[in-house]
Amino acid sequence: MSAPRLAEVPDEDLCRLAESHGVAPSYSPAPHRTVTASAAALIGTLAALGVDASTPEATRAALAARRAELRERLLPPTLVSWGGAAPAALAALPEGTRLRVETEQGETRDAAEHLPPGVHRLTAAAPDGRTAHAHLIAAPSRLPTPAARSYGLLVQLYSLLSRRSWGMGDLGDLDELTAWAGRSLGAGFIQVNPLHAAVPGIPTDPSPYRPSSRRFPDPVHLRIEAVPEYAHADDRERVRSLAERAGRLRESVLEKDALIDRDAVWELKREALELVGEVPLGPGRRAAYCDYLAEEGEALEDHATWCALAEVHGPEWHTWPEGLRDPRSPETARARRELLHRVDFHCRLAWLTDAQLVAAQRTAREAGMPVGIVHDLAVGVHPGGADAWAQQRYFAAGMSVGAPPDAFNSRGQDWGLPPWRPDRLAESGYAPFRGLLRGLFRYAGALRIDHVMGLFRLWWVPVGLPPTEGTYVRYDAEAMLAVLVLEASRAGAMVIGEDLGTVEEGVREALRERGVFGTSVLWFERDWEGDGRPLPPDSWRADCLATATTHDLPPTAARLTGDHVELRDRLGLLGAPLDVERARAAADTGEWLALLTRLGLLRGTGGGLGAGTEEAEVQAVHRYLLRTPARMIGVWLPDGVGDRRPQNLPGTWDEYPNWRLPIADASGRPVTLEVLASSPRLRSLMEVLREEARAAARRDEGGS
Repeated sequence: MSAPRLAEVPDEDLCRLAESHGVAPSYSPAPHRTVTASAAALIGTLAALGVDASTPEATRAALAARRAELRERLLPPTLVSWGGAAPAALAALPEGTRLRVETEQGETRDAAEHLPPGVHRLTAAAPDGRTAHAHLIAAPSRLPTPAARSYGLLVQLYSLLSRRSWGMGDLGDLDELTAWAGRSLGAGFIQVNPLHAAVPGIPTDPSPYRPSSRRFPDPVHLRIEAVPEYAHADDRERVRSLAERAGRLRESVLEKDALIDRDAVWELKREALELVGEVPLGPGRRAAYCDYLAEEGEALEDHATWCALAEVHGPEWHTWPEGLRDPRSPETARARRELLHRVDFHCRLAWLTDAQLVAAQRTAREAGMPVGIVHDLAVGVHPGGADAWAQQRYFAAGMSVGAPPDAFNSRGQDWGLPPWRPDRLAESGYAPFRGLLRGLFRYAGALRIDHVMGLFRLWWVPVGLPPTEGTYVRYDAEAMLAVLVLEASRAGAMVIGEDLGTVEEGVREALRERGVFGTSVLWFERDWEGDGRPLPPDSWRADCLATATTHDLPPTAARLTGDHVELRDRLGLLGAPLDVERARAAADTGEWLALLTRLGLLRGTGGGLGAGTEEAEVQAVHRYLLRTPARMIGVWLPDGVGDRRPQNLPGTWDEYPNWRLPIADASGRPVTLEVLASSPRLRSLMEVLREEARAAARRDEGGS
C-alpha cells in the first residue's frame, strides 16, 4: 500500500472525491487568481467527514463508493419547497414514482398539493422497488420587507452600566435602555452583542463570539433584583452583603478606572442565584418553569448536565472520564441523576435568563419599536463547551473554522471554532440549526448573523495545521436559508446578515432574494470597481443595516481625529511607518468629509456649512447614512458621547482590554446609562436622525 501523500499536490481522483463531498480543491481569493488546496487539507477535511483518502487506493475506493451512492440515491436527504412550489429534485425521479408527504402538523398529503410551512417527511417509492425518505422544508418565498425605515442603537451590553448594575451591563439595563430609546428617541431597535452562554472558568474568555452554547443565554446577564424569588431569600444578611460588594464592583469600573471583570461579576451573581435556588417557586411560577422544561426538552437537559459536570470535572469535556464524554452513555445518565440538584439549578438559570430576555423584547414593542431587540448569532462555539459536547455528532472532529489568507492577513485566520458537518445537518433535516434559531427567536425582534457567508461555505482548517492549509467546505445554502426564513417568519422577525469583507459571488443576491438584509459600513462603501471614491448615498443598497462603525472598528470620533492610528502605533500594530499610516487615514477621512460638505451635510455649530467641530462631523456622518436608501440605520451608542476606544481591537489579546471597557465620553470617563439618557450630545445626534427621517418621509410622500 502506498504511503500517505500529505505534502503532495492533490491528484485528480482526490480532487473529484473532495468535490463530491462539497470540499473545494481550490479557491479564488481575487479575480483571475486561483489557489489550489494542499493534499493535506483535502485529506484531513475528508477524514473529518468520515471519508478515507489517506492513500491513492483508499481514494479510488471512496470515489467509486461515492459515485455508486449518488447513482442509486433517489432523493437527497433534505429538499426545499419555496412558497409551496415543488422541489426541483422531484422532476428527476423515475416516471411513476409515488410520493407521499407527512406534514409537520400530522397530516398526510400528496406532494403535488400546496404544503403548509414546516419541516415535513417525504417518502418516494420508485417503480423499480427503490424507496427513499427525505426531509422537506416548506418555507415562505421570502421574508417581508419592513413597512418603514427605522433607526436604532448598537451597543455591547456588558459596556452599558447603570447605577444598578453589578459591575457590567445587564438585562435590566437593556430593558431600561429599550424603554427610553423607544419612547424618548423614537428608536426602532436596539442591537446587542451575542448573549450566549460562556465557557465557565477563571479567567473566562471575555469575547462573546466564542461561547460554550449558542442555544442558551448566559445568566451573567441577569438583573438579580428582578428575579422574583430574590426578594424572598431567607439570609437577608448575605443579600445585604452581596449588594454592598456589587456596589463596590460597580464603583471600581465607574469611578476608579477598573476594567469590567466578568469573572468577579459572575462570582457575585452565582452566589445570589444559589440563594434564589433555595426559594420554592409559587404555583404559577412552578407551572411556567415546567412549561419551559417541556418546551426545551433534551437540549436544555444536555446543556444543564454539561454545566453540572463542568463544576465537577472542569469546562473541557475532552479531559473528562471517558464515559462522561458521551452525552448518551450510561455513565452520563448516572452522573445526571447523582447531580440532579445541580442540573435543575442550571435549568432554572436558563429559564430565568430567558424570561428577562422575553421581557426586554416585550418592553421594546410596548415602547413603540417596530423591530425591538436585534440579537447577534455568533459564528460557532468553543470546542470544549456544552454544544460541542451535546451535539458531537454534528460537529467535524479535528477541524476548526477560520479564513484563508488575504490582502490584510497573509497568514490566514483560525478562529478555534469546530464547524458543523453539512452531511449530518442534511440527514437530520437541519434539526440543530432549527432548534438554535427557535430558541433565539423566542426573544428576538431581529437576528444578526455574524459572518453570514457561513451559510454557504466555511474555511475548514485541520487542527495542527496553519490556516493557510485549509480549504472551503460547502453547505446547502438553499436548505440553510429555507430554515432561516421559515423560523424567522414564524416568529415575525427580521434577519440581518453580516456580509462585510470578501463575499463569494452570488451570496448577497441569494440573501436579498429571500429578504435577508445585509450590513453596510460607511468607511467601506466605496466604488471599488471604479475610481475607489466614496459612494454617493443613492448608490447604496436599500436592504441593509447601515452604520458608521462596528464593535471591531474604531468609534467614529477616533476615525475622524486619527486616534485609531495612534492607538495601533502604541501597540505596535501598524503595517507601515506612523507618518505613512497617518497620511493614509487623513486622506481617507478627508475624502468623506469633502463629500459630506458637498452634500450640505457638514454644518458648523452656528448652523451654516463648514467643518465645525468633531461633534458636527459625527452628526454629518449620520445625516449621510439617512440620505442612503438603507431601510435600517444603526448608531453606535458610544458615538453618541464621543467615545474614542474600540470595544475590540482585532489582532490583540493581552495588549488591549478587548470586551472589557465601559462606554466612556471623549475624555475616557465612564458614562452610566443615567448620564447617557441626559446627554445633550447624544440627544442632539438622535435629533438629527429624527429630523432627517421626517424630512425623508416628506420627500417620499412628495414623490409618490
